[in-house]
Amino acid sequence: MPHKSYRIAVIPGDGISPEATNIAFEILQHIAKKHNVTYIERIFPFGGSHYLTTGELLSQESIEELKQYDAIYMGTIGLPKIKPGILEKGILLNIRLNLDLYINYRPVKLYPGVDTPIKNKTSSDIDFVVIRENTGGLYTGIGGITMKGTPDEVAINAKVYNYKQVSRCVRYAFKIAQSRPRKLIALIGKTNILTYVFDLWERVFNDIGEKEFPEIKREYYHVDTACMHIIKSPEKFDVIVTSNMFGDIITDIGTVIQGGIGMAARGNLNPEKTTPSMFEPVHGYLPDITSQNKANPVAAVMSMKMMLDFLGERNAANDIENALQKVTPMNIDRLTTKEIAKALVDNL
Repeated sequence: MPHKSYRIAVIPGDGISPEATNIAFEILQHIAKKHNVTYIERIFPFGGSHYLTTGELLSQESIEELKQYDAIYMGTIGLPKIKPGILEKGILLNIRLNLDLYINYRPVKLYPGVDTPIKNKTSSDIDFVVIRENTGGLYTGIGGITMKGTPDEVAINAKVYNYKQVSRCVRYAFKIAQSRPRKLIALIGKTNILTYVFDLWERVFNDIGEKEFPEIKREYYHVDTACMHIIKSPEKFDVIVTSNMFGDIITDIGTVIQGGIGMAARGNLNPEKTTPSMFEPVHGYLPDITSQNKANPVAAVMSMKMMLDFLGERNAANDIENALQKVTPMNIDRLTTKEIAKALVDNL
C-alpha cells in the first residue's frame, strides 16, 4: 500500500466545535494508521473568540497561507455577541471566494436509527445530494443602499451569474449524477419570475445534459414546488443542482429531514484541486452546551469522511461510513460526546 501524506489546515471553531473537531481528528488518527496515511495539521485560530480578542477576521496573507495546504477542516464559527454577517462575510465567504470553492456539496441522507419529522419515511427514502453554486448569486455582495435613513431609502442586493459560474457548477452536478445508480438530476430555479438568471441556468442545464450526459434523466422544479416535494416526497430526488441562495434554503430543509444539525456536513469544493477544499459540519456552535460532553460529534466525523473521500482516500472514507451506519442506530441522542466517539472508534 503506497504511503500518502497530507497537510491539513484546521480552524476548530467556536462553542461546541472544538470538542467535535477533536473527535473528528481522533477518528482520523485511528483510520490513518490502518490505511498507511500520515498528516500534518496546523491550527488556525480564526472565528468568533479570536475576533472578539483581536478584531482580526481573515487577512489576505492568511488566505495565501491557507493555499499551501491540501485541505481545510473548519468547525462552526460564531458567538452571540457578534453581529450576524461579520464572521460569515469576513471568514466563510472570504475563503470560498478567494479559493474559488465554487461547489457546495451537501449530502442529505437519513442514517439508520435517526428520527425524521416526516411520517413513514425511512433511510431508503431520504438520500440525495444538493450541488449548490457557491461563488455567485446573492452572496457576492453586489448592491448597496442610497438615501439611507430617509423615506426614499433604496436597498439593493443583486442576483448575478455568468456563464462560467453556471456551466462549471452544472457540469459537476451531472458528473455526480453519473456516479450514482439512479442517473437522475433536477434543476431547481424560478424561471417564471427570475426570468433572466434562470433562463441562463435552464439553457446551460439542458445543453450540457443533451451534449455531454445523454444517459442522465433531467427534471426541472420551481424552488417553491421543490421545497414542498422535499418535505412530502424526498424520494423524488437524487441529485439537485441550484443557485447559491436557493441551495442554502433547500439544504436547511434537508438538515431537518435528515435528523437535525448534528447529522449534517458539507464540502466547499474546488473540483480541480488547484486550491484546497474546505469541509465543515453544519451543527452550529451551541454555546448552551459547550464543554458539557453533550455535543453530537457525528456531523464533524461526517465532514472528516467527506474530506478523505475528496482527497482520494476512499477506503478510509468507507470505513468511517460503515462505522456511522453501525453507530447511529444506538440511540445516539442519549449518548454523551465521548460515548459516541468510543462507539465510532470501536466500529472502525
